[in-house]
Amino acid sequence: MAVAATPIRAGAARPMSREERKVIIASSAGTVFEWYDFYLAGSLAANISQNFVPGTNDTAKFIFVLFGFAAGFAVRPFGALVFGRVGDMIGRKYTFLVTMTIMGLSTFVVGLLPGYATIGYLAPAAFIVCRLLQGLALGGEYGGAATYVAEHAPQGRRGFYTSWIQTTATFGLFLSLIVILGLRLSMSAEDFAAYGWRIPFLLSIVLLAFSIWIRLQLSESPAFQKMKDEGTHSKAPLSEAFGRWDNAKIGLIALFGAAAGQAVVWYTGQFYALFFLTQTLKIDGTTANLVMALALLVGTPFFILFGWLSDKIGRKPILLAGCLIAAITYFPLFQGIAKTGNPKLIAATEQVKVTLSGDPASCGSLFDPVGVRTFTAPCDLVRRTLATNSIHYDLVAGAAGSPLTATVNGVAVATADSTGAALVSAAQAAGYPKVGDASVLKAPSLGAVLGDSRALTLTGLLFVLVLYVTMVYGPIAALLVELYPTRIRYTGMSLPYHIGNGWFGGFLPPTAFAIVAASGNIFSGLWYPIVIALMTFVIGLLLLPETKDRDIFTYDPNKAKRF
Repeated sequence: MAVAATPIRAGAARPMSREERKVIIASSAGTVFEWYDFYLAGSLAANISQNFVPGTNDTAKFIFVLFGFAAGFAVRPFGALVFGRVGDMIGRKYTFLVTMTIMGLSTFVVGLLPGYATIGYLAPAAFIVCRLLQGLALGGEYGGAATYVAEHAPQGRRGFYTSWIQTTATFGLFLSLIVILGLRLSMSAEDFAAYGWRIPFLLSIVLLAFSIWIRLQLSESPAFQKMKDEGTHSKAPLSEAFGRWDNAKIGLIALFGAAAGQAVVWYTGQFYALFFLTQTLKIDGTTANLVMALALLVGTPFFILFGWLSDKIGRKPILLAGCLIAAITYFPLFQGIAKTGNPKLIAATEQVKVTLSGDPASCGSLFDPVGVRTFTAPCDLVRRTLATNSIHYDLVAGAAGSPLTATVNGVAVATADSTGAALVSAAQAAGYPKVGDASVLKAPSLGAVLGDSRALTLTGLLFVLVLYVTMVYGPIAALLVELYPTRIRYTGMSLPYHIGNGWFGGFLPPTAFAIVAASGNIFSGLWYPIVIALMTFVIGLLLLPETKDRDIFTYDPNKAKRF
């Protein structure tokens, strides 16, 4: 039996009903599994690269898989357009059943794909196609789940109800890591490399079956069903949402005054922080994942807290406060993380002076969002090498046509090999730590983390970053839903959310790395999320309306004064 769609009208807040709990559980469970599917490609990138990509260059292979991962982010806005339109024309329930099925089957196919040794270049091509399908599906899933839950929520509790959807990305990441860790511990490294890495992908078919079963028990959203019964649903939601300035303006404000800042704070707190730990501070992956997982575990309930709080004081003040506080405190927080995780590195940045000098025209942009550019100029190659090895440097403009030169504490170092290897060795000899240096934090088990004061301090700093994530992410689903009338809600809210998270957020790590490589300062990449978060704070403060008291069943932006 399908759960009946009971209209929820404006009125006093009341306790959650059994039907509403089922709606939240079903919508959240399906979204958790979609995030699980999406994260697997990133978690198992090394195994995928070895099986699907030809050649012996491990770096090139890994970059290809990261390109596939980025491709999934890039197409999310297009999925939002396609499935948002379907959701506003045909229905919420039908649409997120379709997106979930596409995601599950695409992930399952990755587990079955023959490797390059068997089918040649069809293997990497098929993998990219699967990633594109996953990105399209995820672009349609989130808007459907958030809209569906919000349209079942009673007035005064939409922030609390939709905040459960906001926990799904974290739970999906946890689920993928638990499955992978369990498999690694239950079989030899050789067996996992040979076939074990495919099992998490194949398990998605079980998760898909469960998700379809639980969602089939739901009925259509009461708001959409009422509108459809009355014949007032949109016949052209794309042109209505984005082809008319009064509605398109809402999308622009939602993007720049909410979603973009939310995205960079979210990706900085969960993804860039992990990148910073492993790639910049050279903390081993096990330790980094443990402290990050512990911070996420402690921080996850705050998604619910801030969603609930947004019903009391508003969506706008919580979201914008998260953006502002994050922008103000990122530099001291990341400096604290660095001093805790790798104190020798921070000491070296203050004591070892590395200087590059050359023709400014020979030092180009290092922006490479999907890892496909080829750099040949010595200045670019050396700067990338220094950034990869977390070595701080100063770039001094030389005369036109002058060759690249380098010094470490005033002593000249040859750069003839154009790779920077000799420069890295000289910097390490002068005081920079090597990979595996004893001063770098190492806590290879949960017990070791809990028993190490440095590891606990690091976890606490990461928790603060996660807390910012929960502030901006907990209320945003309700905010975006409430910005749009029912007839174009799915389409309207999905696009700004996925442009914000897929583009502003998804390309944060490579953008930040390019800034670090160009500037020579390991903390300078933080300017990207800081500037975007401050932009969102200013635009949101001036233009973003407060929406918590709106009755989404009757709200029409064309009949209400908004800005």
